[in-house]
Amino acid sequence: MEPRECGGRVMLKNLSEEIRECYRHAEDCSRKAAAQTDPNLKEDFLKLERRWLFLVRSYEFTERLGDFSVETKRNADKLPKAY
Repeated sequence: MEPRECGGRVMLKNLSEEIRECYRHAEDCSRKAAAQTDPNLKEDFLKLERRWLFLVRSYEFTERLGDFSVETKRNADKLPKAY
């Protein structure tokens, strides 16, 4: 998404960067879990991976909601004004 002056696009671009960063952390946790021989440490890394992925879903929802809001406002602005 390209930044724009209105409609929250700048914020959404930052969210996309946050999402990518969360995926990187989740992948790192997954690799560390796979490398563990201690079952407790392995489970800890898997829990961390799940938390990062949960955060990704939260950011993605926020991004979709922002897109929906922008599109709804754009469509509402096209409607004739009732006076």
